[in-house]
Amino acid sequence: MRPPEPGTPKSLADPEVLAARRAIRDAGHVAPLRAMAARIAREFDAPVPDPDPLDGGIHARLLLLLETPGPAIVRTGFVSRDNPTGTAANLFRFLAEAGIARADTLIWNAIPFVIHAEGALNRAPRRSEIRAAAPCLAPLLALLPDLAVVVLSGRVAGMARETIAALRPGLPMVVIPHPSPTYVCTAPDVAARIRAGLGEAGVILRTCGTARTGFSVPD
Repeated sequence: MRPPEPGTPKSLADPEVLAARRAIRDAGHVAPLRAMAARIAREFDAPVPDPDPLDGGIHARLLLLLETPGPAIVRTGFVSRDNPTGTAANLFRFLAEAGIARADTLIWNAIPFVIHAEGALNRAPRRSEIRAAAPCLAPLLALLPDLAVVVLSGRVAGMARETIAALRPGLPMVVIPHPSPTYVCTAPDVAARIRAGLGEAGVILRTCGTARTGFSVPD
């Protein structure tokens, strides 16, 4: 049974909510993405968090590309707006404000594998890691036939623009700042730029077809 969509940020901090999410992590709409994540994890010998099964999975029309999983990702094992982090909480609120249907979205990372040593603090990705991760975009996009827009969030995600344009010519892309509290709190216009970008992406979704209303998850 599909759990209800959380109404507040950081819900995956609740062990019961996390257990319910993990119980549906093999749902059909995310299974191909999980298989891809497992292949990447083996290739780079590093953890790759799973897509959130409450999101759209392979049916997503909006791909929101962040930079890289933070060290705290091991708490849940998901790339999710519901993670117990400041970045996820900001993203939860910004997406809700934009009125973008959750079933229309897939949140992923330009560098999908964890780059931090266990117990290390967060750090910026190295150029070698950015280059190494670039080939991971092709199999990701191949699993998203309904994609209507890509939102590139942050400097590293923005560097994927040319690669995505070559793989999917004509696909609209919107560039926004990263939703990390570190960036959002630096200047008032950062939040405004995120809202404007997600608003633009929402217009693209509304004008290119009907929003998804959900999908089935096995009991």
